[in-house]
Amino acid sequence: MSETGENLVRVGITQGDFNGIGYEVIMKTFMDHGMLELCTPIVYGVHKAATQHRKLLELTEFNFFGIPDATKAVKHHCNFINLTEVDVGMDFGTATPAAGAWAVKSLTRAMDDLQAGLIDVLVTAPFNKNNVQGPDFNFPGHTEFLAQRSGSSDYLMLLVSENLRVGTVTGHVPLQQVAASLSVDKVLSKLRVMSHSLLQDFGIRKPRIAVLGLNPHAGDGGLLGKEEETIIAPAIRKANEEGILAFGPYSADGFFGSGTWKKFDAVMAMYHDQGLVPFKAIAFHHGVNFTAGLPIIRTSPDHGTAYDIAGKDLASPDSFREAVFMAIDIFRNRKQYAEMASDPLKVMQRRERERERH
Repeated sequence: MSETGENLVRVGITQGDFNGIGYEVIMKTFMDHGMLELCTPIVYGVHKAATQHRKLLELTEFNFFGIPDATKAVKHHCNFINLTEVDVGMDFGTATPAAGAWAVKSLTRAMDDLQAGLIDVLVTAPFNKNNVQGPDFNFPGHTEFLAQRSGSSDYLMLLVSENLRVGTVTGHVPLQQVAASLSVDKVLSKLRVMSHSLLQDFGIRKPRIAVLGLNPHAGDGGLLGKEEETIIAPAIRKANEEGILAFGPYSADGFFGSGTWKKFDAVMAMYHDQGLVPFKAIAFHHGVNFTAGLPIIRTSPDHGTAYDIAGKDLASPDSFREAVFMAIDIFRNRKQYAEMASDPLKVMQRRERERERH
């Protein structure tokens, strides 16, 4: 992966919960100077909080580069926009109202800049879904907030690690509400988003999607539930009629246990834990959360605030680093997809010239 100095992707980064491991994984990621050859990072946060993390973790060789706003970002530096000089009262490993409030302010400021075109992509450090709730934020998580800000009704939480991609029809809803939340139209809508994202964002031509059932053994012919027969299978048929290569419904336990997922480009689960439990069991340290279906590009590591290890120099930056890589890759893939859609002949000619030069 390489970029020229003139074309570095501007990566906006939210601080997340400053009492968690967000700053630790951000700093450990960009201590690798090779990352600064790929992108221009811009962190939105509280400088005093970042400084306390840096001192506690003894990352003395790392420095943020302070800037007043995103237009002043400097290449080959990890830029930092300080949201306040006020003492925010950090408490490592603890969920506090202040940490939640500043996580929301970081996210809002970064989203403002993203929509204004001042940054190209957004990578969000984890926050606590409880302490962010308030007048300025009344959403189950990042995904729903970003969807509303983007004006998007059809979107999909997609967990990605190399060739494993898992999406969920229902998101952050209680388990007892899952069955009632399903419908043919909803499953079909999510399949459309997934199929288009695999093509546009991941460059996969004719992607193959496996669809999981809701009930044990995919309903066992109606014996253990009828949602497979009345909702999921009809949605798959309609998707096939639209040219979407969707297959199933498959029984979730055997599907992952047997390695059948390796035969597909993505997997559509019916609810959160059905998809995320096997995903994290397979790819916990390298997984990335991508919000598909939005006009903006947002990724995040697939872990949480990890209060139990905050400030202890135990957090791995691998997932966060992969989130940055993926945001950059998707940005490039979307540009290529748009070029191909607007003038495929010109794109073919450009690629031919590139092959000749090499």
